[in-house]
Amino acid sequence: MILRKHSQQPAKKVNPFFGLLLFLISILLLLFTGPLGFIYGLLHGLFTRGFTGIGEYLLKIAISIDQLGNVLMQHLLNAIWIKKDGYLFGNRDETISSALGKNKEKKSLTAFGKLMDKILDFIDPDHSLNSIDYYVEPIEEISTP
Repeated sequence: MILRKHSQQPAKKVNPFFGLLLFLISILLLLFTGPLGFIYGLLHGLFTRGFTGIGEYLLKIAISIDQLGNVLMQHLLNAIWIKKDGYLFGNRDETISSALGKNKEKKSLTAFGKLMDKILDFIDPDHSLNSIDYYVEPIEEISTP
């Protein structure tokens, strides 16, 4: 079990070149080692837990991709899915659906945000509300457009 120390310390200043370097390294690692890790993960899941293992492995990947999307598209989603007083997208520890659900509860979705929520509800009833993660580690204020 991983225990986190929750602190409200201000974020450290980051050298932009350091961020760029780590971003490029992460992309290279994903491109060159990702396929091997993915295939190994599928086989490991299959041989240790059967098709259930594969399903659980793919669900973890889907959640991670969703969290990446929350960060990658934060400025766009903040501009078109929520009103000014809405709960901001962009927390790296949270899925898009969780932030969408928090905005649905707050009644701060725009018409486009409500449409996206209805589409998700058609696929999985109350998806965004059921996806709310109340234990997301807080982050520094995310800038809005």
